[in-house]
Amino acid sequence: MENQITVREAVTENDAALFWEQLHFYYKRDIFPDPEDEEREYFLSDEYRTTMQKIHHRPQDRCHYLFFHRNGQDIGFVLPVIYTSEDGKCFVMEYCVYPEYRGNGTGKECARVLLDWAKGNGALYAELNYGSDDRRLRFWKSAGFIENGVDEWGEPLMILPPRDEIPFNVEILSDPTDWQLLKLENGFKKDIGEEALSEEKQKQLQKAVKEGRITFFVARRGYRAVGMCSVARCYSTFSCSDTGVYEDFYIEPAFRGRGIARKLAQAAQTWCRDKGISSLTVCCAPCDEKMYQALGFDICLGTTFAHIE
Repeated sequence: MENQITVREAVTENDAALFWEQLHFYYKRDIFPDPEDEEREYFLSDEYRTTMQKIHHRPQDRCHYLFFHRNGQDIGFVLPVIYTSEDGKCFVMEYCVYPEYRGNGTGKECARVLLDWAKGNGALYAELNYGSDDRRLRFWKSAGFIENGVDEWGEPLMILPPRDEIPFNVEILSDPTDWQLLKLENGFKKDIGEEALSEEKQKQLQKAVKEGRITFFVARRGYRAVGMCSVARCYSTFSCSDTGVYEDFYIEPAFRGRGIARKLAQAAQTWCRDKGISSLTVCCAPCDEKMYQALGFDICLGTTFAHIE
């Protein structure tokens, strides 16, 4: 059909070579136009290509080299990964409509075709980084995506939320190296206006979890971790017993308003009772007081002061 956009996969060596040629043009032209950009060198390197080739060739959760095709010509490309072994997430790593074909709704139609292709290949929802680029932010919003925190490196994320109803379960984090903990921590940091965790702070956090100095409760939607809170345990000479401090309370924006906050708070409170922790306190801004009162933190203990070195 004339003007219909379709997806074709690069399956031959020539197609794969063409895909990488266009990908490099895209990086140089649209993503890293400054030749001095340090990241540009990596994404144009053989090291990056080798890494992506391994993902492309693995038997499951592989990335796909796809072209958008119309009227006998390629008009763009996309690099998606579908995580069928996890929860059906389609992560869009790269997306490009060639400059000469942009406009007149072509980009939005390509996005629709991509999402239809992903659904047909087992995807239940989609996610991507937009690199703090306002143009990309507006474009993907027009395709139905919403802003949704950041990834484990602190890069902003957008999500086309899943429509299927899956119950949310809360569990105690067992693996301090779980990358999803870093994703949620960085989302929390962004919400309160702080920088993402550095590599050194990531290691410090993992060490504290491993040693039991802080316990994380994670809300999961199947495989995906969508929210968290933590309890830091300490000894109080006032009560001569262990007490807990409720911290790091965060839920991904796309999954708020579904009762997850209450489930997290109840799990933390139950754990404290089971562990003989005499009290669980939270320090919050005045604008959050009503929320925490609704979650069971209903006794005011006065004003908190802090000295930070």
